[in-house]
Amino acid sequence: MIIVSSGSVRGEERKGGLFEGTVNVETLISEENGSKEFMAVIVTFSPGARTKLHTHDHEQILFILRGRGFVGDEREEKEVREGDIVLIPAGERHWHGAAPDSELSHLAIINSKTKTSY
Repeated sequence: MIIVSSGSVRGEERKGGLFEGTVNVETLISEENGSKEFMAVIVTFSPGARTKLHTHDHEQILFILRGRGFVGDEREEKEVREGDIVLIPAGERHWHGAAPDSELSHLAIINSKTKTSY
């Protein structure tokens, strides 16, 4: 059993690559601490920050922890708020991020072997 205590993980600021704007990434569960199948990561987007349009070769779950933002694909975007949960099918081109006037934090759960393309 692995337990990660709240506040025990140091975040890492990221810019560029998959991200437009500044985000903070806290990796909670990964191969580094014993998971063979999953990654669990808290991503906090600064106001207006988002991912580029991208795909994963496995499903992805996003649980909105706080703030307000959007999740979109090539056809539409939908607003998300604290408590919402999003299932993104494998292979679906999508993006997610904060509203211009709000931070957004979400817990992302994904297969640890997932390949992300953007």
